[in-house]
Amino acid sequence: MRKSSGTAASGREKAYEYLRENILTDPEMQGRFLNEQELAAQIGVSRTPVREALLLLVSDGLVELIPQRGAYVPPVTGREIAELMELRGVLESHAARLVIEHRSVPAAKMRDTLDQQAQLPEGQGAEAAQEFIRLDTLFHQQLIDAAGNELISRTYSKLHVRQIVVGVSALFRTGGRREQVCSEHQGILDALVSGDAAKAQEAIDHHLAVTRDILLRT
Repeated sequence: MRKSSGTAASGREKAYEYLRENILTDPEMQGRFLNEQELAAQIGVSRTPVREALLLLVSDGLVELIPQRGAYVPPVTGREIAELMELRGVLESHAARLVIEHRSVPAAKMRDTLDQQAQLPEGQGAEAAQEFIRLDTLFHQQLIDAAGNELISRTYSKLHVRQIVVGVSALFRTGGRREQVCSEHQGILDALVSGDAAKAQEAIDHHLAVTRDILLRT
């Protein structure tokens, strides 16, 4: 019985991870219904763990279950974009103050992630954009994690899917955005390393405001 329970849990977790990382992060999936049978075949599990994973995603606010229609991926609204950037600003600025105060700026990790972003070959495909934004999200998560507050880290990581969706959308909507992102990240890192909390907050606010304005213009 215990083994069966563990197997069910692993199937659900596998489906949950796949949906978060490969399906919901694709901007093209917004406004579409998900087919449980097709997803089960793609993931290599039965429909039950897929359905359980979808229920978890409903609780995360990433999927809606429509009676007699199925699982629906709602588009990210303008209000959600604005609220996402506001929340990120609060959490990241708080983390910046803490890591500067405690002299725990994860400079090496953040610099390595930024270098990986800058070295990615140019590409306009969805996969290339998703990889760039995955590294973008990692850059910010490294700052958050260095603050040492597990609850804040978990809260921030829950924003992962929406961050990738809106980040990929921003890349496609503005030419040269990749270079701008790397430059803005460098500004954040420089301010953190210099120990200037006010400048770090200014750099973070600027970075988030540019992304927000790009997305809300269209």
